[in-house]
Amino acid sequence: MTQKPASLFDWNIVGPAIGDAFKKLNPRLMVKNPVMFVTMVGAALTTVGIFTAEPGLRGFVTQLAIWLWFTVLFANFAEAVAEGRGKAQAASLRRARKDTMARRLQDGREVKVPAPILMKATSLYAKRATSFRRTATLLRESRALMRLRLRGNPRP
Repeated sequence: MTQKPASLFDWNIVGPAIGDAFKKLNPRLMVKNPVMFVTMVGAALTTVGIFTAEPGLRGFVTQLAIWLWFTVLFANFAEAVAEGRGKAQAASLRRARKDTMARRLQDGREVKVPAPILMKATSLYAKRATSFRRTATLLRESRALMRLRLRGNPRP
């Protein structure tokens, strides 16, 4: 079963990211990214400059302020979307870990069990293309299956 990749404009990610983009305008958070902090300070000073500029320059200063604020908000939005996608992927991996079934050896025969209950020194069978997050010792290899013994507790 293959999963469809999340769309860039998935409302479950974009919706909270819009709010987070404005929350990240807090100067205490912006200081952690010095380039965007300087851009935000420039946008704030340029916004003040709209009201202090000569009447002939106000249009230019206004346009400059709009572009600087757009840059700051878009950078915050992009960062919030990346964080949202990362959180969604982490949740997906946690769900997959709970749903994964392992093929454990019990009394010389193969039994399917939930992967989270596997403990250290458990013997199991795995297909050749199977990857393991934790270490395992190869006990016997056949053409299609490998018999492994876990060397560490597979729980996080």
